[in-house]
Amino acid sequence: MNAANILGAPASAGRSLATNWFESSARARIGHLLDAGSFVEFIGPEMREISPHLRLFDLPEEFDDGIVVGCGAFDGAPVFVAAQEGRFMGGAFGEVHGAKLTGLIRAARDLKTIPVLLLLDTGGVRLQEANAGELAVAEIMRAIVEARTAGVMVIGLIGGRAGCYGGGGLIAGCCTALAVSEQGRIAVSGPEVIETNRGVEEFDSRDRALVWRTMGGKHRRLLGGAEVFVGPAVEDFRNAAKGLLALQARLSLPTLAAEQARLEERLQRFGACADAIDIWSIEGVPDAAAVPSMPADSFIALADKVARARYDAR
Repeated sequence: MNAANILGAPASAGRSLATNWFESSARARIGHLLDAGSFVEFIGPEMREISPHLRLFDLPEEFDDGIVVGCGAFDGAPVFVAAQEGRFMGGAFGEVHGAKLTGLIRAARDLKTIPVLLLLDTGGVRLQEANAGELAVAEIMRAIVEARTAGVMVIGLIGGRAGCYGGGGLIAGCCTALAVSEQGRIAVSGPEVIETNRGVEEFDSRDRALVWRTMGGKHRRLLGGAEVFVGPAVEDFRNAAKGLLALQARLSLPTLAAEQARLEERLQRFGACADAIDIWSIEGVPDAAAVPSMPADSFIALADKVARARYDAR
């Protein structure tokens, strides 16, 4: 593939950067994020590559199986991009859905020079395709590690309706860097899963404030699980992606060692904390209880002062 073939119109042409990321569909997010008119879809709806399993359960199907993949231009430079549709089965991973994403990342791995933008919006793996979905997540994670080892930047953008749960949370942890909004909940186990397994005394999934404090974008930014916190507009995500793509963060054994050291330090510092507010207080946030209600701009200024961005570890 010749990178010059996927460069499109100037970045400023015909794109509404004020569009709300959370309210947009997967295709709309790509259309507004990339340079106008530059996106070329791979295996689009016209190919009719649908899940072979959903019909067995009398469930609705989508001709793109809930994920849009392709290439385009970002500020005039070529990128691969994938966007999950959180409004179809909660953006959950299935066989075809996962295969499309795996193939895209492997293409980036082979080319070595084109970064990947992952617009993650998923509740995890489809229960109706559990084995195929789990295998897909494992293949995606392996592909990301191989791509990063080859020098490819893989940037995750998280701020959709479904959040980023289950296998999506694992995939996010494999990315070079993450940008997250207020709505960008990131976790391996979702609120209901924790409550079911540990009891409501451990975690009340109906307590939305607790869910957002524990898994929301603000907490992930302060804890070091995301490099950048952004506002709700496409422009905010675009600016964040532009900054993250400029990083030099090749995956290596020292990177993995630094990540392990960071996780050990996190456990030592915060292991006894009962609530995210306790963690924020230890991190030096002046009025930790006020964090959930902070406007995006105020929180970003706060996070830039107290949170440590660790670009040597992800």
